[in-house]
Amino acid sequence: MTVYFIGAGPGAADLITVRGARRLAGCPVCLYAGSLVPRELLAECPPDARLVDTAQLNLDQITAELTSAHEQGHDVARLHSGDPSVFSAVAEQMRRLDAAGIPYEVVPGVPAFAAAAAALKRELTVPTVGQTVILTRVANRATAMPEGEDLATLGRSGALLVLHLAAQYVDRVVTELLPHYGADCPVAVVAMASRPDEVILRGTLTDIAEQVHTAGVIRTAVIMVGRTLGAEQFGDSHLYSAERERHGC
Repeated sequence: MTVYFIGAGPGAADLITVRGARRLAGCPVCLYAGSLVPRELLAECPPDARLVDTAQLNLDQITAELTSAHEQGHDVARLHSGDPSVFSAVAEQMRRLDAAGIPYEVVPGVPAFAAAAAALKRELTVPTVGQTVILTRVANRATAMPEGEDLATLGRSGALLVLHLAAQYVDRVVTELLPHYGADCPVAVVAMASRPDEVILRGTLTDIAEQVHTAGVIRTAVIMVGRTLGAEQFGDSHLYSAERERHGC
């Protein structure tokens, strides 16, 4: 028996990977977060699969479900939104499975920031403008941020910031980043990326908070702040340059 931690992608059912869909189709048990994972994906499960919505379960209860399936010899699909490597709470589940001697595999998925960039039709790393992307969040009612990872500190880098779980704190985000990025810095907010009800907001640190409040965006969104979002004048990448070909690089 194996537990498969599967990245379900950002929302659109067809953005799950081929491997993820195949693993899902082969598991008689599926644990999923009902508030985040599209119901259409559950159609990939076997017709008689046991489906467990984990939205109201705590870690102990989730672990008990995984352990029970293991004892019965069943493979389990553990569906997580986006990609399991970022803000997924997979680490503590894997730690418990390690302690219990239960095997597992991680199947990556399309992360929310990638779906948001696709919606914006933007490359997040632009030659001569910005080559660094920082994925982070803000601390409020969630787990505290480690020392040195506050917005003021990260903002000093000038890198493109991608903020998860922060839409309802947009005013605070603007206040903390203004001194480092300037009022005219491009900002984008993408909610429900890749879904039919997707919302895209574009602006600057001057007006983005008002746009977010007007649109009523409070969750399932990423905030992107950085110069690459508005870059139009930049040098071509060395990757495809004729100069590179001449020198055989």
